[in-house]
This record gives sequence, C-alpha cells and structure tokens, in this order.
Amino acid sequence: MLKTRILTALVLLAVLLPVLYSNNFTAFAVVASLFFGAAIWESFRLFNPGSGRALPIALFWTAAFAYAFFLAPSTGASTFWFAIGVLLWALRFAPSLKLGLPPLESTANTMLSLIYAISVVSCFAAIVTMFQHSALYLLSVMAIVWAADVFAYFSGKAFGKRKLAPSISPGKSWEGAIGGCIAVLIIAALTVLFGGEALANTFAVRVQAGLGWLGMFAVLILIVAASIVGDLFESQLKRRAGMKDSSNLLPGHGGVLDRIDALVPVLPLAALIGAWL
Repeated sequence: MLKTRILTALVLLAVLLPVLYSNNFTAFAVVASLFFGAAIWESFRLFNPGSGRALPIALFWTAAFAYAFFLAPSTGASTFWFAIGVLLWALRFAPSLKLGLPPLESTANTMLSLIYAISVVSCFAAIVTMFQHSALYLLSVMAIVWAADVFAYFSGKAFGKRKLAPSISPGKSWEGAIGGCIAVLIIAALTVLFGGEALANTFAVRVQAGLGWLGMFAVLILIVAASIVGDLFESQLKRRAGMKDSSNLLPGHGGVLDRIDALVPVLPLAALIGAWL
C-alpha cells in the first residue's frame, strides 16, 4: 500500500510540476479541467451513491468550467467566484458539521450537491487565478494546507487525547489540529525572515508585507481552520454514503477529492485575501 501511494505521488509530481512551471497555459488548462472533472464526478457520487448520473453531469460541468475559465474568460469574474466560495463554506458547509446532512434521497440533498459543486468551481477558479500570478504563489498556498495536515498527523499521534469530531473523523484530535497550526505559523515566520528573494512571491510573505505579523498569523490560523472544515466535510459525506474514498482514481490515495478536500474552502479564501491585498 505504501509503495503504491509513493509511486502514485511521484507520477503526479512528474506530471504536475512540469505543467506548472512550463508557462504553457494550454497544458495547464487541460490538466486543470481534467482534475476539475474528476472532483465534480466524485462529489456527485458522494451525494448520490449508486446513481449512474454522476458521469454525464460531471461532463456537463467540466465543459462549462473549461468554457468559462479558459475559452471565454470574463474579466473580473474570478473575485465573484472567490466570494461565493467563502460565503458557501461559512454559511452552509461549516454549520453542517454540527447540524448534520440531509437524507440522501431528498430535495435538500440535491440542492446541497449543486451548492458543493459551485464551491468546487470557486476552488478551481482560485487555482487558475493563482497560477496566472505564479506557480510558486499557488504552491505556497497549497503548502500551508499540506504542512498543517502532516504536522497535525504527527502531533495527534504524539499528544492527541481530545477528539475533534468523533462522529465524523475519530482519528482527528484538538491537539493534532493545534500542533499543525503552530507548525504552519513557525514555517511561515521562517519563510518571511529567511526566504529572501527566492520566496518573496509566496502567500505568507505577501500577507505579512500587507498586514504585518499579527495580520499574517490571523490569516494563517483562519486558513488552517478552513482546511480542517473542508477535510471534515468530505469525511462527513463519505461516512453518510458508506464510502471509504471518493473514488479509486489515484491508487493508494483514493480520489482527487480526497487529495483536495481541504483545499476546496482554502483556495477561494486565500485568493480573496490576495485580491484584497
């Protein structure tokens, strides 16, 4: 299992890094659209397990996404998508961790599936905008989420006692979440202090330059919290659907949505903050 997981990760890096750093927008558009389509397909499967409609629905959404963001992009529309994504997570998805999800066979579930799909659009809109800024800027935001997740795992293993959301994801603890957040703050501070010109175009450095140290720490804490909410929300969807992974598209890792669940709320938030700065 570990060997498969590592091999899949290496293949993904071998594909994604050259695309990100090639300055070939067409290649980026193709890869982004494929990943978007996979994420949308998986999301509709989670909301409607066993339904055969997920694939045609995902194809329609992918075609619409590619047209709107690559073939006929609208100037200034991205900020609208960022704001929509942030509002959806604040007003609908985050509260569901406490209130629960509607029954699978219900109109409310159908509406929620469409709203979640819109949040995925906002996430990929942020990916497009950040990529156009620079590949490093995009990766620096993703690295915040990855670092929080990795250090939360080790902190949870070492110190975890109080469950964060036992009914949704029993393995997560408050100690792990706090440990991951502290690690992110330390890494960001080191980046600002010692990153120099090489890391001057990263998210943390830009936020610190615009908002100061306290502002940067506040933004990063908010981003880590958003990443946890995104992770827990997908876990909630999988638990309700009786699925271990969102799909088997990435051997050893599950599905695309399993890899980006924490990024779905984070990227629109980071892009909105970046646009404001």
